[in-house]
This record gives sequence, C-alpha cells and structure tokens, in this order.
Amino acid sequence: MIRPVLASLTIVLAAAAGSAAAEETPVSAPAAALPAITVSTVERAVLRDRVLASGLIGPVERISVQPRIEGQAIEELFVEVGDTVAAGEVLARLSETALTLRKSQLTAQRAGAEAAIAQAEAQLVEAEAAADEAIRVRDRTLALQAQGTASQAAADQAAAAATSAVARVTVARQGRAAAEAQLALAEAQIADVELQLQRTQVTAPVAGEVVERNATVGAIASAAGQPMFVIIRDGLLELRADIAEQDVLRLAPGQTALMRLVGSAEPLPGTVRLVEPTVDPATRLGRVRISIEDTDKVRSGMFAEAEILVDESDSIAVPVSAVGRDGGIESALRVTDGQVARVPVETGIRDGGMVEITSGLDEGDLVVTRAGAFVRDGDRINPVPANGEPVASN
Repeated sequence: MIRPVLASLTIVLAAAAGSAAAEETPVSAPAAALPAITVSTVERAVLRDRVLASGLIGPVERISVQPRIEGQAIEELFVEVGDTVAAGEVLARLSETALTLRKSQLTAQRAGAEAAIAQAEAQLVEAEAAADEAIRVRDRTLALQAQGTASQAAADQAAAAATSAVARVTVARQGRAAAEAQLALAEAQIADVELQLQRTQVTAPVAGEVVERNATVGAIASAAGQPMFVIIRDGLLELRADIAEQDVLRLAPGQTALMRLVGSAEPLPGTVRLVEPTVDPATRLGRVRISIEDTDKVRSGMFAEAEILVDESDSIAVPVSAVGRDGGIESALRVTDGQVARVPVETGIRDGGMVEITSGLDEGDLVVTRAGAFVRDGDRINPVPANGEPVASN
C-alpha cells in the first residue's frame, strides 16, 4: 500500500520540476520576413531605335502624256492600262487627213514661188541687158554732143532712157526677192506641217507602266482636258507616310525601313528617299517618302505601315519598368547582397520593353524590376529573379 503512494508522489514531483524548468528556458523570437521583390540582371542586348509611320503607296514620278497638236481625231490606240512601255514607243495615232491636205496646198504654193523666182530672174537679166545698152547710148550721145554733132535734146533723151532702164533693174531685183520670200514662207509652212504630221504619233516620253488611259478612238485630241495617258516613270513606287512632328528631325535619307501591307505576312524592305521639309500646320504631321525595292508586290493606292530604323546599339539594357524618374532625374534601384541602393542612370534607346543604360550601371548588376515605388533606398529585400533562375550573390 505504501509503494503505490510513493510512486504517485514521485511522478507528481517530476512533473512539477519539468514545468519549472520549462518556465525558466527563454523562447527565441521568430525572424522578420523580408519582402519578395522581382529583380533583373543588367545584360547586353541589341536595341533598335525605330520610328513608326503609315500612309499610302504612290508613284515616285507620274508622267502625263498630252497630244502635241490640237484638233485632230484619235484614230488608233496601241496600249492598255498595265502595259509596260519604252521611251519613244507609239501609244496612239491621230488623224493625218487635214494635215496631208494642207501639205499638198503648201507644196503647190512652193512650186508657184519657184516659178515666180525663175520668171523674176529672167526679167532681171533682161532689165540688166537693157540698162547696159541704155547706159552705152547715153555715153555715146554725150560724147557726140561734146564734139558738136549731137543736140542737147538727144543727150537728154539718152540720159532719161538710161535712168529708166536702171530703175527697171531695181524693180526686177525686188521682184526676185519677193518671189524668194514666198518660197521661203512656203518651205517653212511645209516644215511645220511635216512636224505636225510627226506629232500625230503620240509617243511615250519615258519608259514605265501605263496606269491611266483616258483617250478613246474618235475623240478630238486636246491638251486642255485630261491627259491621254498617265505613266509611272520606270514603274517606281514609294510609300508616302505620315510621321509625328517630334520624329521629323530624327529621319534622314538612306535609313532603312520595313513596310507591312494589309493581309501580307512578309514585310517589304525599303529606304528613306526624302524627308519633306515642312510639317502640316493643321495635323502637326510630317511626311517621309520611302522607296520600295520590290514593286511587284505592291500597287499604287495601297495602305502600308512602316518601321524606320533610326539607330542600332549593342549595349547593356534593363526593363523599362526598372527605371524611374524623380525631379527630372532618372534612376534605378540596384540590389547588392539583398540591400537596395538608388543610383542615377542615363538612358538611351528604348526598344519594346527594354531601355539602354549608357551610364550608372554595369553588366551583371541586379536591379529592382517592379514594385520600385514600394522600396526605399537602403531597404533589405528578398530578391526574386524575373526569369526564375537563382540570384547570384553580388
């Protein structure tokens, strides 16, 4: 009976002693949890500075073909829209009937002028011979008068006859000159008609593609109306794209571009040909002209978007969200051994979600990618890599 009581007393004393020992042992406080913040590694990347533009495709140079003579009917047309023509190729033929008749009339006038010249020359020869004879008679009469064998009346008569004969020579020469002038006029008029006959052949002034044909057979050709044909010189096309005002001064001829058409998966290469020197005062947009290398895949009037490459750089870069701005100064939060430090940076090209760092950071540095507004300079964080890889100790 005594042993069971002793055993119970022993158990109670041991429990009491354990409780006292537990009360005397200090309990350690749990460590404070650090905020998990996404970080990125500063790495090298190829960044491209691009300007976006959009507009319509059109010809580099549009040539209007007009008739070079007025009032002639169109008799034949030799080309259709879409045809490719060479410089000097005949596009249409105008009526020659009226011009041919006019040439026949002028040819007859020329023959008449030539006959008049021949007659005038014969009259001139006759007048010169008569004048020579009259002068000799006058001289003999004057000599005889001096000897006293001829009267004064005979001398006066011989002198008058000589003067009249010389005057007829002058008239004959003027008649020949008038006939020669008529001949020259007829020849000039014939040359003009021949030129007009040549111009009844309407030819292409340049090589290229015919994109309009307004001429119809039977219509009267006139330069006052629409052009008979419109040709794209050498078939060259370009994109005339609108650009934002702030991008105008960044563009220059020779820069490369990629153009995308509606419904086309493959971009087309091109080159900036011209940056127009003015900005539209109403829309505040500038315009750039981009030449198209492969014109077989486009048509005039198509809409296209373009990315113009302004600059390209192989340098270190960080996500755009890692760079903040305070008071006009850009900065990033660099993480070293879990501690955050704000450092000023200078940026360059922005390409997609990345931005070039020209100074302030080194390749391999860790920077806070997101939640930068909730982290202060000097805070300690638990860095979580954006790509899921372990964070290297800095």
